[in-house]
Parts: sequence; structure tokens; C-alpha cells
Amino acid sequence: MSAEPETERPNGERKVSFGFEEVTESEKVARVKTVFRSVASRYDLMNDLMSAGVHRLWKHDAMNRVNPQPGERHLDVAGGTGELARAFLELADKAGKRRGIDKPATAIVSDINDAMLEAGKARADNAKWEGRLDWVCADGQNLPWADNSFDVVTVSFGIRNFADRVAGLKEFRRVLKPGGRLAVLEFSHMTAPALQAAYDKYSFNVIPQLGSLVAGDKESYQYLVESIRKFPDQETFRAEIEEAGFSNVSITNYSGGIAALHFGWAV
Repeated sequence: MSAEPETERPNGERKVSFGFEEVTESEKVARVKTVFRSVASRYDLMNDLMSAGVHRLWKHDAMNRVNPQPGERHLDVAGGTGELARAFLELADKAGKRRGIDKPATAIVSDINDAMLEAGKARADNAKWEGRLDWVCADGQNLPWADNSFDVVTVSFGIRNFADRVAGLKEFRRVLKPGGRLAVLEFSHMTAPALQAAYDKYSFNVIPQLGSLVAGDKESYQYLVESIRKFPDQETFRAEIEEAGFSNVSITNYSGGIAALHFGWAV
């Protein structure tokens, strides 16, 4: 599946997908904020229910691929509740201990949605990272950091919500140091058509109902399912990452392509 086409309105603002609807970029930003304000308090629980907890295994494998090191600086874009940032710091400390290096890594969780950040900041397990874990409300397409600021940038199940994901990828490259690593974990497309049909049936019939029962919000989870279907396939997204300035971009499919990790190096 190719990326959805972009069209223009008379005023010049592009139209992009919001699920199966076409809206302007500014409308998508506003509506995505509304969706995640609605689901913030139950976000982690719903992820567990929707994936039967498997999303944690995908994230664990993604962070092992990132291979955090002592003293590195990590930016988790659309980081929500900070799960990847905490994992980064944990693995960096373990690497430092193995090598006898006492140089603490640091991490920043960036998200455009203040409600998601507040849900993450409220977690009790943040206490052990005091002074090393920061939270910043920022647009992933316009990051407030200087060029060459980070060793690693990660995005987990967030880039499909960008109004302009190519602009986001270019921002990730800008703030990464040369040789820095990018890891994008996102729902993707099944590698077998028969499995895709079965997964679509599950997604459209079960996930919105779970959202209604658990989070009291069927519409937001209907959007999330639709946004997955509108996201480009693995090879199309790899080409976008390469065009943004990354090399040696690899793809790791999880659970038959339900999710995929795109990993690349800043050049």
C-alpha cells in the first residue's frame, strides 16, 4: 500500500488523512490532540488489552536494537507515558555497569499532547530517574532543540498521527548527531493477505468496542484502527526514512507484520 495522496484546498493548506476522513493538517493536529486527551488515563491499559500485552515485547526488542550506552542523550518523540525513555535509561545503566563506566544517560519524553505527558509524569517509577528524565510538550514536526543534539531518537506508535510524517522524519534527522540512531516502531501491514483480512476483522469489530468498555470512548479507538490502515506499507515507509537522510534502514516485522520496527542511521 502506498502513502495516501495529498491534495490542496484553495487556501493552499494540504489535506491529509484523519482515519478514513480527509482533513487539513491543522484540523488533524487538533483532532489528534482531542483523541489522546480522551484516552490518556487508560492508554497503557488499552495497549495491553489490544495487543494481549505483546506490545511490550515489541518495545523490548526495539530498545535492544537501539543498544543504549552510558552518557547518551535520548529523545522519545510522541513518547506519551515515557515507557521507551525509562527502558533506554535502564539499558544504558546496565551497559555502563558491564563496562565499568559511570556516565549517566539522559532522556527526554516529547509529546504534543499535554494530557499524555501528565499521565506519564504521574507514574511512580519515574522517581528513580530524577534529574535524568525530562518531559517537554512539543510538536514532533517542529522540535525545540538544536541540530545534532541527540544520540538516539525513538517514536513508538506515534508517527502515524503526524499531520506530515515526512516533515517529522526530517526533524528527527536534524536533531540527531551524525551517526545517531533512529528507531520507529509502528503498527504496519501483515505479510500475508489472508492474515491481513483476519486482523482487519478483529481490529474494526473488537478494538472500538474495547475502547467503549474500558476507556468510555469508542470513537477515538475507531480512529486509531482507521489510522493504522491508512499508514503506508513497510517498504514505502522505509523509502520515506531514507529520503529524510537516514542510511542502512532495516525493517523488522513483529507478529506477522502487525507492527514493524524501522531502524536507521543518521548520515
